[in-house]
Amino acid sequence: MVFTSASRFTSHFLDRLARQPAVLVQVTSTQGSVPREAGVWMAVFDDAVVGTIGGGHLEYQAIARARAMLGARPASQQAAQPASDGRFALGPALGQCCGGVMHLRFERVGAGDGPALAVRLGGDLAPVALFGGGHVGHALVQVLAPLPFRITWIDSREEVFPASVPERVVCEHSEPVQGAVAGLAPQSRVLIMSFSHAEDLEVVAACLRRQREQADFPYVGLIGSKTKWATFQRRLEARGFSPAELARITCPIGIAGITGKEPEVIAVAVAAQLLQTLRLS
Repeated sequence: MVFTSASRFTSHFLDRLARQPAVLVQVTSTQGSVPREAGVWMAVFDDAVVGTIGGGHLEYQAIARARAMLGARPASQQAAQPASDGRFALGPALGQCCGGVMHLRFERVGAGDGPALAVRLGGDLAPVALFGGGHVGHALVQVLAPLPFRITWIDSREEVFPASVPERVVCEHSEPVQGAVAGLAPQSRVLIMSFSHAEDLEVVAACLRRQREQADFPYVGLIGSKTKWATFQRRLEARGFSPAELARITCPIGIAGITGKEPEVIAVAVAAQLLQTLRLS
């Protein structure tokens, strides 16, 4: 059995770890062309693998080595087994043609390591503030949930939130909705798609004021057409915001070339754009 959903494999790992030991296999560094980047990991149990380091024969060998570590000592002696490192060249010997090199660390872990691992493996999530609980907002939460983001979902209407939400999603009722901007985490990616243009305008203005004071939002995106943004620009200029400040707002949102209007299509295009911001930060 293999779990690979990034939104849930940390919790699957920690839940299983409470019951049985595992070997954590983590990519520590890479050279050249490789299937995954440094920092990614998988957890190997006797009867399950949680996560992936890229698949193929590399992963098969890493799993075999991890299971050999699991069988080497009883669980009661796991603390006495030190971590070990391995170098894997992705060439003919592994039946792979990437041509790069991956350095892996193999670390036996048990139930007592759970709290520290929860912090260690979840500490690289980028914060996203999503304003709006409409159809696109609902679709975005589902698309972003498996990705490396921590989502604060904000609306002035408390009843719009579903009874249950994915991991790493926190729902926040804010009235007025723009009042939530001041408390957003630094380096938040902000998405604005409330039920009204009036609310959208106020959230954009609040983001611009915070950018003027703190400049700590790498991305502020507003859903809508070029016509909507032209109207907003005039109104925001009348409030004293400069063209340079307004140029930091992305509208329309989503990567170019995807023209569908369905909420799920928009959500995929926007998620791809947010992933691009991770490379720039």
